[in-house]
Amino acid sequence: MATSRFQIYVLALCAGLLFPSSCLEGYSEVQKQHAALFIFGDSVFDVGNNDYINTTDIFQSNFWPYGESYFRYPTGRFSNGRLIPDFIAEYASLPYIQPYLQPGFDDYIYGVNFASGGAGALAETYQGFAIGLKTQLSYFKNVEKQLRHKLGDGEAYTLISTAVYLISIGINDYYTPLTKNYSSTQNEEYVGMVIGNLTNAIGEIYKVGGRKFGIANLLPLGCLPSFRIRNPDNIGACMEEAISLVESHNIELAKALPELKSQLQGFKYASADFYTYLTERMNRPSEYGLREGKAACCGSGPYRGHQNCGGRGGVKEYELCDNVTQYVFFDNHPTETVYHQVSKIWWNQCTSNVTDHYNLKSLFEI
Repeated sequence: MATSRFQIYVLALCAGLLFPSSCLEGYSEVQKQHAALFIFGDSVFDVGNNDYINTTDIFQSNFWPYGESYFRYPTGRFSNGRLIPDFIAEYASLPYIQPYLQPGFDDYIYGVNFASGGAGALAETYQGFAIGLKTQLSYFKNVEKQLRHKLGDGEAYTLISTAVYLISIGINDYYTPLTKNYSSTQNEEYVGMVIGNLTNAIGEIYKVGGRKFGIANLLPLGCLPSFRIRNPDNIGACMEEAISLVESHNIELAKALPELKSQLQGFKYASADFYTYLTERMNRPSEYGLREGKAACCGSGPYRGHQNCGGRGGVKEYELCDNVTQYVFFDNHPTETVYHQVSKIWWNQCTSNVTDHYNLKSLFEI
């Protein structure tokens, strides 16, 4: 039966959280029991989409030793085990959210993961080798249509509007300026383009019905193991140009989110300061139960900064540590231990004013 305009209006009120407990009465038991989780991003969130695209092994992790600690086999995750979306799904009492491109997968009742290793907010970032944000957004719109076809307009709108949307993207966009002689003015313009594409994507999700967002800032790119080896005169130091770009991005993102909240009625977000979380653990690993904050567990060369973990890039010889739980980085990505710690913070972080700021736990509950 077609959904009436009145029913759609009531659902819209629900999306605005005017009647959070009673609005869902009369809709499916499944939807009342959980909020779905939709995930957009890059390798920090990719749980296997890149296994199903034609790309190079630099943008894949479907080989040993990836996945060694938890799954005991490679799953397409760029780490030794679970990623942040996996932990968030656990905390929200959801199953692990599956990659969109997984063959035969079309049950989106709990959500779906669109993230792709190498992806950027800009379409030209590693174009042809990763699934950029624009394409991820088109996949989401396809899912929304399939949900409406399967559930009907009313229940589909309820699922979309009560879902939580996790987004972590942008770091790959900044590899390009680092390989060119950009001026500071050009850098400002470039950061504005990246932030603009990200906020536009959020706006598109909002138009379809999305209201609750978990948005992360960028990791300290210039201090990743692969960047610590780029200055031959000062091996081990962070790359200042990369630090500057990422800091500019994070500052602009911090400005953009409150602006979105003021412009979009019912828009709610839980931000995560990935930059600070990683920097603290790199600089003071022992305070977080870790031992090594700068070198990777897997790779080769100084700080294991050459990204050939598992024999990538044609270089088959690589080193692998014996105590991965004591490392901040697995390869050029954090270890499962660090992802677990960061997920707990994002889920439970204190909120200064619940009407203005949320943690992820509260987004799933409202």
